[in-house]
Amino acid sequence: MIRLFRIVALVEGVTTVALFLVAMPLKYAFNMPFLTQPVGAIHGLAFLAYIGAMWVCLRDYDFSARDWGRTALAAFLPFGTFLNDPFLRRRQSAAEAG
Repeated sequence: MIRLFRIVALVEGVTTVALFLVAMPLKYAFNMPFLTQPVGAIHGLAFLAYIGAMWVCLRDYDFSARDWGRTALAAFLPFGTFLNDPFLRRRQSAAEAG
């Protein structure tokens, strides 16, 4: 389950980057708003999937309150999900080992 959560987190992170570094600059710097709405909608769905997957995954694997806070905060910071991935990878390895 942690592996699935890591995939969802990657998608959420990529959509955040696409929104902040592609769609929004096109809209505000070049007056080309055509990508903002679809990328924003995709990012919104990815964010909701992240929160849902986080809830299921962290609950099932007995993550601490600090782990919950860290993982939730990662969703709100640009590149946060990428920075949190090594932590999740370690937890996945530990869960698979035993």
